[in-house]
Amino acid sequence: MVIIRKEKIQSKWFLTVRGRERCRTNMSGDNHIQVAAFPAAEVVVVMVPFVAQGHLNQLLHLSRLISAYNIPVHVVSTTHHIGQVRSRHHSFDQLSDDVSTDIHFHAFPTPPFTTPPPHTSIPFPTHLQPSFDSTLHLRHPVADLIRSLSQIVKRVAVIHDVLMSYVVQDVKSIPNAETYVFQPPPAFYRASTHWEKTGGPFPVDLDLMNRLPSRDGISSPEFLNFVMLQQPHLNFHVGELYDSSRVIEGKFIEYLEREEISGKTKIWAVGPFNPVLDMVNVKASKNRHECLQWLDKQPANSVIYVSFGTTTTFTADQIRELAVGLERSGERFIWVVRPVDMGVEEHGLVELPEGFEERVKGRGVVERRWAPQLEILGHVATGGFMTHCGWNSSIESISMGVPMATWPMHSDQPRNGFLMTEVLGIGVAMKDWERRKELVTADVVEDAVKTLLVSKEGEEMRRRVEKLAGEVSKSVEKGGASRKEMDSFISYILR
Repeated sequence: MVIIRKEKIQSKWFLTVRGRERCRTNMSGDNHIQVAAFPAAEVVVVMVPFVAQGHLNQLLHLSRLISAYNIPVHVVSTTHHIGQVRSRHHSFDQLSDDVSTDIHFHAFPTPPFTTPPPHTSIPFPTHLQPSFDSTLHLRHPVADLIRSLSQIVKRVAVIHDVLMSYVVQDVKSIPNAETYVFQPPPAFYRASTHWEKTGGPFPVDLDLMNRLPSRDGISSPEFLNFVMLQQPHLNFHVGELYDSSRVIEGKFIEYLEREEISGKTKIWAVGPFNPVLDMVNVKASKNRHECLQWLDKQPANSVIYVSFGTTTTFTADQIRELAVGLERSGERFIWVVRPVDMGVEEHGLVELPEGFEERVKGRGVVERRWAPQLEILGHVATGGFMTHCGWNSSIESISMGVPMATWPMHSDQPRNGFLMTEVLGIGVAMKDWERRKELVTADVVEDAVKTLLVSKEGEEMRRRVEKLAGEVSKSVEKGGASRKEMDSFISYILR
């Protein structure tokens, strides 16, 4: 049985690993386990993630889940990005566990590229475009790998990020290989985009949908050109996978399943991919992160966690407003202020207002290195999450039962934030997308923090998201919605 949120999780799972049955505490993220009934298969999975860190993390987590069904998984990427995975222990350690010995990494070299410094005036991470473009060189080595595997197995199931469709275009010429598109955003994003173009009935009140954030300004011209390269190669996949659950987005998944939208393409909502942790064992660990040790000393629901992912770049003025707002709120916080992810190396050092860290000492933690986000969100002391609304962060917050203060930056994030605040009612909006170029003031920051931590409105949001977290937890148990979806997907590729 899995009990989520304040009591956290105590669960066991069984699986066969190289002919041996094992029982382990579920700390490594295998939410859909107890799969010993699946025999060793004549099928292998090739995982082709996009190289942005959030996208990589999603498919690494999915690799863990699939590998637990005793199916070999081959993860392919550039040499540089496989190196990133290995160096960032929070991603790779989960994959190095002895249970997942059937996950294999294939690093392919690509021509060198130069990463320019990020632009604080441009929310979209244009500095990563050379890194994105480097993936186009993976087409032929990935095809060669899949052809080699196809000669020794019955079937190769290729799961690829929608932004890697160009790379896998040659799979259609391999008779016993088939592709499955992974859609990184929530189902709501694609469903709302389709509705916006076609009109007609939609499973959300139309007055509410009239406030749907536009897609203006969500990316760059260069990235749109990259997306257009993928479009011609999206016409031969067998199915689509979402890092979501029907208990969160059932009506939007059903909307997408309509024949006039998806035709005969199968859709599986097999999320959440993110680990569901055994907090009892995490707390007992000798090497717990300093942030977690600090949280142990704080009251329940008293801390707001502030983190904006790996690609967000703020101006000095915006950093100052955020710092002033946190300080003035008088509430406890953990603020992750790592430099923006440069794709090659971390860039610079985030400068905070003079004396800020000394003034908030004791009630505020400034973390300049990697922070264990999932464990922080899962800690009993964490009462809110100020986030950029990347889907990884959003679904992790839902899974752990934590309400959000939404501050979208680019891509699917504005509509993810709308889903959290307007549709699900589990967050407070800090930024109106139509006024996205304006500074988010210290007053807005202070109000958001207090709303989540010390208001009746925040209590109601917490009640809703904790209820949803419980439903998500049940969905990955035997007989649950997401567990059934994953079993269905595995059965299909093993057919």
